[in-house]
Amino acid sequence: MTDPEPYFSHDHIQAPRMIQTDDEFQMAQSLDDYEFPSYRLSKVLKDSTKTPLVLVACGSFSPPTYLHLRMAEQAADYCRFQTEFEVIGGFLSPVGDAYKKQGLASARHRINMCNLAVQYSSNWIAIDPWEPLHKEYLPTAQVLDHFEESLNRDGGMETSTGERKRVKVALLAGADLIQTMSSPGVWAERDLDRILGHYGAFILERAGTDIDDALASLQRWRDNIRVIPQLIQNDVSSTKIRLFRKRDMSIRYLVPDRVVDYIYEHNLYISDDEAKTKSDNPDKGKGKAEGVSAESS
Repeated sequence: MTDPEPYFSHDHIQAPRMIQTDDEFQMAQSLDDYEFPSYRLSKVLKDSTKTPLVLVACGSFSPPTYLHLRMAEQAADYCRFQTEFEVIGGFLSPVGDAYKKQGLASARHRINMCNLAVQYSSNWIAIDPWEPLHKEYLPTAQVLDHFEESLNRDGGMETSTGERKRVKVALLAGADLIQTMSSPGVWAERDLDRILGHYGAFILERAGTDIDDALASLQRWRDNIRVIPQLIQNDVSSTKIRLFRKRDMSIRYLVPDRVVDYIYEHNLYISDDEAKTKSDNPDKGKGKAEGVSAESS
């Protein structure tokens, strides 16, 4: 009996480049050194009859949680069993600092945390810093345009027969996003038409969100919106993680261990007074479990 194929090869483990300071991040915002992160994309389409698909999750990721990663895995399963697509890769695209959302850690921290979240846990999800490296806010439609252009500039994806197929890009999101899209005045009509009409969306059901009600006003694009059943109930959210931190409660096993350690190391998601106190005493409140290091997650 031969050994089973490993979940992923070491070729997919690329050490993320940590952005150490805000000054370094400001210098990086020129985008002069930006390269599209293609290292986790499949090189050849396995089934030449299918359409290559890349899933893009846009959001705050402040911080990234296991639900964000699980959402991507469920979408990949759904595509494999229910669609004509072959998922060749996935990306997290954290929103930039210009979004000005309450509880939003700086873009450099969120890029670092997202990289840590997927480094050893996934063989197909990568982080694209293109959006958060911009000083200005970028609409989601423009971000998806960036992915479509980057993935297809060389003619798309090579198939097993040597042909090339254009890569399809689609938005990956939770049901709460679709709910905002169905609310009048929240999204520009032209952006909705570009996102849902041109790209389409894979939406994960979420407890507390009436997906049918949300879709009622989006019937124009209904054929391009695929709803993924939530087979395991999971209501972990970045908002709850931030709340736990403010209450000095443990967040371990809700987010990846490396992200937990990063949050404690940089004193993220605590009040200003707590941040000052812990900066004066950096060993206080680290919260690492005994015997658990950053390397063991």
